[in-house]
Amino acid sequence: MLKYLTEHHGAALASWLLGRPIGTRIRLLKNELSLQPIRADWLALYDLEEEILHVEFETDPAKSDVPLPLRMLDYFVRLYRLYRKPVRQVVIVLHQTGVEIPDEFRVGETYHRFRVIRIWEQDAAPLLAEEGLLPLAVLARSDKPEKLLREVAERVQNIAQPDMRADLTAAAFMLGGLRFDKKLLRSLFREEIMIQSSSYQDVVKRSEKRGERRGVKRGENLGRIKWLKDSLLLRFGVLSESIQAALEKLNSADQVQLILAQLDFKSIDDLSTWLEQHQSHNGAA
Repeated sequence: MLKYLTEHHGAALASWLLGRPIGTRIRLLKNELSLQPIRADWLALYDLEEEILHVEFETDPAKSDVPLPLRMLDYFVRLYRLYRKPVRQVVIVLHQTGVEIPDEFRVGETYHRFRVIRIWEQDAAPLLAEEGLLPLAVLARSDKPEKLLREVAERVQNIAQPDMRADLTAAAFMLGGLRFDKKLLRSLFREEIMIQSSSYQDVVKRSEKRGERRGVKRGENLGRIKWLKDSLLLRFGVLSESIQAALEKLNSADQVQLILAQLDFKSIDDLSTWLEQHQSHNGAA
């Protein structure tokens, strides 16, 4: 869903981050550079004519195999070499944490700074003012988070364009899982609308096609696994190889169960425990 937000609402996102109108002076760049990239949970690159805007979304920067400051320096060098323009870098942390998040790289005489935005510390008003940023508003600062969530749900439901309403409903539901109980989310965001989301359908269709090319009998199984991986990546960061392997071994029934169960998970440990229990159960069966 972050892919949808960055591709379809890039101008609104950039305007919010920079604190000034962007208008049409923005072009989304490929987020794959010629060299093998060091991946974040999701990143977007925008050409603003006078500079490059590099935006990363992170759920837990501390869990990355490569330290955040080193990754940002690496991307800065690649982008500047490629475009020869100033590069403005922003990391948006989505999941609230008490861990200190560095905003600079410093080794010897090498010094590089970037901006870190903790979404839970941000004023919700600017996000509520832009339809495309409503999903991010559910994570913003509020003395009454549930009231804020309800306001977002109401605004999303009132969006006139059906496709946008479906995509933003799905995005708000997914991001809301980082903060709110699944029962509350389901009561506010209608499932029949989320299923109409073109972004969600695109993920499933692409996964099914990959499954068909690999000779998988039921491409929809691979679609569910891909959806689960994307959702869990958004919530908990990069998944270990063992967890990815365990996900790929799930049968259809367990896949559906996990889609629902993961909304209650508070940490990656909850996911590991769930997978171990179901592996043991299936093994015993």
